Amino acid sequence: MVSCVVLAWAAAARAEPDAVRIGVLAYRGSERAARDWEPTLAHLERAIPDHRFVMLPLDLPGMVLAVADRRVDFVITNPGSYVTLEARFAVTRIATLESGSPDARFAAVGSTVIRRSDRTAIRGLADLKGKRLAVVSTDAFGGFQIAWREMEEAGVRPFEDLAELTAVGFPMEGVVEAVRGGSADAGVLRACLLEEMAAQGRVAPGEFVVVGERPSSDLPCRVSSRLYPDWPFARLAHTPRDLARLVAAALLTMPAADGRTWTASLDYTSVHELFRRLHIGPYPRTPPTLDEVLRENWHWLAVAAAAVLWWIVHAARVEVLVRRRTAELEREIVERERAEATAVRLREERDQLSRLGIVGEMASNIAHELNQPLAAIGNFAGGMTRILDGPAPDLGMLRAGARSVAEQAERAAAIIQRTRGFVSRRDAQRSTLSVNAVLEETLSLFGAPPDPGLSITSDPADGLPEVRADKVELQQVLLNLLQNAVEATRSGNNGGGGGDIVVRTALSGGMVMIEVRDSGPGAPEEARSRMFEPFFTTKPGGLGLGLSICRTIVERHGGRIWAVPGVPQGLAVRFTLPPDPGAAAGTALSTSPVQETRA
Repeated sequence: MVSCVVLAWAAAARAEPDAVRIGVLAYRGSERAARDWEPTLAHLERAIPDHRFVMLPLDLPGMVLAVADRRVDFVITNPGSYVTLEARFAVTRIATLESGSPDARFAAVGSTVIRRSDRTAIRGLADLKGKRLAVVSTDAFGGFQIAWREMEEAGVRPFEDLAELTAVGFPMEGVVEAVRGGSADAGVLRACLLEEMAAQGRVAPGEFVVVGERPSSDLPCRVSSRLYPDWPFARLAHTPRDLARLVAAALLTMPAADGRTWTASLDYTSVHELFRRLHIGPYPRTPPTLDEVLRENWHWLAVAAAAVLWWIVHAARVEVLVRRRTAELEREIVERERAEATAVRLREERDQLSRLGIVGEMASNIAHELNQPLAAIGNFAGGMTRILDGPAPDLGMLRAGARSVAEQAERAAAIIQRTRGFVSRRDAQRSTLSVNAVLEETLSLFGAPPDPGLSITSDPADGLPEVRADKVELQQVLLNLLQNAVEATRSGNNGGGGGDIVVRTALSGGMVMIEVRDSGPGAPEEARSRMFEPFFTTKPGGLGLGLSICRTIVERHGGRIWAVPGVPQGLAVRFTLPPDPGAAAGTALSTSPVQETRA
């Protein structure tokens, strides 16, 4: 079936001169592959209208042949297939698949080992020894190779210790049928497939049990293994770079479809490490000894001897080709480093402009803060003048007035110094920080709300671990969220100026969390899912860059940012930061009483 579909797609690709051919691993059949990846191809055609994108559903051997014969320009495949293609054909990833809901995105894949609920003798992976195991294919990444490593570490060698290792072939649902029918004692599935079939009513609740289940906070599914980066979108060596850049840019702006979208390419070192441990793919076992070669491969020695002469003749030519390719790679590395340096510079300039924009929006608040010490200085100066004009000036009162003038001048200078420190151009300087201290300083920098009826309340948690971060960048995120909260609260009260904004800190899932909650009109789910995308805005005249920059800063620090509905109204924007491993974390978490910091 897959071969017929491949021939049909290939014929369509040849008929269209501008066709871009994308090979897709159809592990659940060609029809399901067409349904799963059609949104991606449709988005690419809308984003790059001068090209026609054609999908070629392939199985694992067909994927290797299509890449070797250059019948495709891009591939969408599992991580195991990708690292093999990367090693053999210099395939390069440009994006990684991301799944899940808008509030919980994940880009990971794993394996789930299942058994029937009545096979109670199998409790852990070690109990699979001597049992019958069904897999989709021994070359399948999530369908076998990930679980292979876990079984090895549990003391079970799949190819030696199992009573039977059966490859049922694609689609993967055949593994479920083999376990259900009793022809296998257990089976290996790609993570989340069991939950998908249960949601479709094809698996009864409690019908299967997950063997060797491991806790996972990065995947909303039950798994029996470690997690690895999800499927990559990769280009072939012959694919034009300009086209690859257009495709990469289009993928990163693709809206979620059926829970799927694309993110920047992840690091696949863990997949290489898996293959290295299993001695598969580009990492075969150590070559055998000379005695073994002579004993097991003597009949090939004659052919090898004849090939030696041919090798000598071609050695010089190969050397020239290697040197030429090495020079090309060195040029590519230089170009990539130059592009990365340019990207870093542009990002720094963007962040600098964002900070200046925040200060511009806060100008009235800063003016209000400065007006108080300046007015006090004027009052003290007037009082001192009246004392001097009197018949007997009181030197003690004059001295106290002078001290008060100096204190108010220092207060005004501190306000200006904080503002200058925030907007000054500088390199990122990460240090160990207290989130509560940064929050207090940021609220001081933000100043009083513009409306008398608007209040900003802080609710810091006690015992929070310290984080390692750049203080100015964290202030930039908090100031942006505070400014947005003020504008949302004012609009939610029809410009009346009343309302409450609460900023709180807490420990959530081992991460330090900061929340800014307003009392405005809130935002629908569609807006919440897109508000951190570049150029998406609901403000009249807004650029849509503030929250996008916030997400970049938070993710650069190893955290994430999202929005949820406020209670009882409004919108709550939360972001998390990982604790500093070198700092001592608090052992107890309690919430301090609400403290009114601005009125």
